[in-house]
Amino acid sequence: MTERAHRDPRGAALLALALTVVGALLTGAGLWIDRQENAPAPPASCAPTALLEPPCGAWWGAYVPYAENGSLTDAVHSLEKKIGRRLDLVYNYHDMSGTDRDGTLLTPDERELGEDRMLMLAWESTVWTEPHHRDWTETQLGWDRVAAGDLDEEIIDPQARRLKAYGKRVFFSFDQETDFRTPDAGTPEEFVAAYRHLHDRFRQLGVDNVVWVWTVSGYLGNAELMKRLYPGDAYVDWIGMDQYNYFRCHDSPDWLDFDRSQRPSYDWLRANISDSKPVMLAEFSTAPDPARPDRQREWYEDIPHTAPTLPRVKALVHWNRPVPGANCDLTVNKGPALEGYREAGRDGYFNQPLPRG
Repeated sequence: MTERAHRDPRGAALLALALTVVGALLTGAGLWIDRQENAPAPPASCAPTALLEPPCGAWWGAYVPYAENGSLTDAVHSLEKKIGRRLDLVYNYHDMSGTDRDGTLLTPDERELGEDRMLMLAWESTVWTEPHHRDWTETQLGWDRVAAGDLDEEIIDPQARRLKAYGKRVFFSFDQETDFRTPDAGTPEEFVAAYRHLHDRFRQLGVDNVVWVWTVSGYLGNAELMKRLYPGDAYVDWIGMDQYNYFRCHDSPDWLDFDRSQRPSYDWLRANISDSKPVMLAEFSTAPDPARPDRQREWYEDIPHTAPTLPRVKALVHWNRPVPGANCDLTVNKGPALEGYREAGRDGYFNQPLPRG
């Protein structure tokens, strides 16, 4: 609540009862209060920057796979109904196939969702074997070809012009988790050259509404590799990392709470890559503990307490898709995981004013 009826105890009790009844009716009707339309006007100092950084908290986002009917819009709306709020940011992935949905930046669904949310687009220099990367297999096009400009006319330029025509600012990541793409896609030096070429090509075409996110896994076993893959401060606006509590999904002996799953990589990136760039948890989630289901709820409920102690983390993007293997349901679609994630998303730290354009 943003206000309290604290002067008259009877008034407070009646107000609490009324709000409970109204909340129950809204839940039963399948509706929720849109916090951005009904919240008090935020102070001007909390307005996001030109690079989409929220000064007073962090964005709350998710990657949501397409619904069975092929609609991304329906899938996002379904998750939002479950969690009781609108996402700040919708993350979607694309290849370079040129197909209508997977290979086209800013699909009709993305444009519709982008009317009152921010978009994060990841563009992979691959062609996926199955639609939506269903089987996780792909053909690499090669960083050397991107860097040489071989893909400019046929692939890169048309998509760059689509982004420019869209006009609104979007987050953009090229070959996310790039430290796990070597050596198949090329060498670290070839990645840096490819990233810089893409960045410069966009600039040449007048695409000035892209916020560049350099995304690595954050796996500290790749520490030296990640250093070699950094394109430089002039080419990067945000730093992204993808860290999870996989637990039994990867047969880990240790359950990592939210803090332990994120802080080591966050600290390393701040110390070794940049201590000034905003950080995006571009993918995060926890696997279940089959022996203790409530652990998932507790994991998510801890996020509002931990996030402010990672002050450069300015966006948290949940990975809401299972990965292959036993005990690998990383979604928050039901049960304790949904309860915890829904509660975390109510926190004021994750309710910031969206940009106006």
